[in-house]
Amino acid sequence: MRKDEYCSFCWRNKKEVLLLVEGKDGYICDKCIGEAEKILEAEISRRAKMKPRKEILKPAEIREHLDQYVIGQDKAKKVLSVAVYNHYKRVMVKENMQVGDVEIEKSNILLVGETGTGKTLLARTIARILDVPFCIADATVITEAGYVGEDVETVLTRLLQAANYDVEAAEKGIVYLDEVDKISRKGGDNPSITRDVSGEGVQQALLKLLEGSAVYVPPQGGRKHPEQSMVLVNTQNILFICGGAFDGISKIIEKRLDTQPMGFKGSHLNEVSHDKTNYLQYITPSDLKKFGLIPELIGRMPVIAHLDPLDKATLRAILTEPRNALVKQYQKLMEYEGIELIFDEDVIDYLADQAMELKLGARGLRSIIESIMLDAMYELPSRPDIKQYRIDKAMVVSKLRDFSMSHLKVAS
Repeated sequence: MRKDEYCSFCWRNKKEVLLLVEGKDGYICDKCIGEAEKILEAEISRRAKMKPRKEILKPAEIREHLDQYVIGQDKAKKVLSVAVYNHYKRVMVKENMQVGDVEIEKSNILLVGETGTGKTLLARTIARILDVPFCIADATVITEAGYVGEDVETVLTRLLQAANYDVEAAEKGIVYLDEVDKISRKGGDNPSITRDVSGEGVQQALLKLLEGSAVYVPPQGGRKHPEQSMVLVNTQNILFICGGAFDGISKIIEKRLDTQPMGFKGSHLNEVSHDKTNYLQYITPSDLKKFGLIPELIGRMPVIAHLDPLDKATLRAILTEPRNALVKQYQKLMEYEGIELIFDEDVIDYLADQAMELKLGARGLRSIIESIMLDAMYELPSRPDIKQYRIDKAMVVSKLRDFSMSHLKVAS
């Protein structure tokens, strides 16, 4: 064996390895070849994992997928399907765009609806369908630069983390910005001369993210400082879906709809009937401006979709019909223990009634079922003799008595 017959990577000699492959200026052993193969496979997988589909699903196909996970909200699903399709079609066309071609501007989306109506679920499901990086950020923790809180760039930090720090993949991802109504300008339509740390200042800071620009992002989050390394992220192709309950905006809409031009009051020719149970369906950019969003931010969210309040029939369907319905989830959990979990039909009706009474929306249904199932999930894994467990109304009424009282106290 010559003295130079050793692996150029790990320095093992020929006797320590199974195979030593000679190259132009050195050797590589079988162990290093195996490691290199793993690294190559991981890199190929990483690059392929977070890319949008080469063929974007048509709006009707996106809507069909949404129907499997989200009950109701037909108008919102239709608006979202079209907006998302147009956005990613724009991204694909832009990659092959020639000089002089018409450039399509980015259209971010605003979802308006009560708590628990499915805003976050819609955004999350869209991202899953398209197989792109997705993150949720809370607008209420963001403050204007120079104040205690998070910089707006930390929104993109979460997206980078979701993309495993693959910048190219993150730049085609989706960000759901929740509670955007909480950063409304104090005083609504009237600008304030005082500093609005978590309101108008944050809206101004968000503009550069939503419109599409190159932003330096702290990869680990937190405040930016000179010694921290930064990652450059272009937001031009990132789709921002903003959501909020906008409590009180219904009164603004109602006032606008009830206002009639002078000289025509009482004329049946100008009377228009409106659904007074759901004023959100008539929302316009002017209503958002009166609520406290600045015109520049509204202009960067041209697609506005409202979500309808959930009625009892919808809540009941949410419990049992979607692919990931709550009842199915708990039945699957018990199935792993070899136990068949059965919910009586009147239990489903009662749960929907409770969610309506407590005004918890779809999100509150999980809290209700969790409180019902807690004792069973604690005890049954230790009971191999039990093969079937039934939930009846008497049991539910008993377990929900304390739950209802605690939530009514919080609501009051």
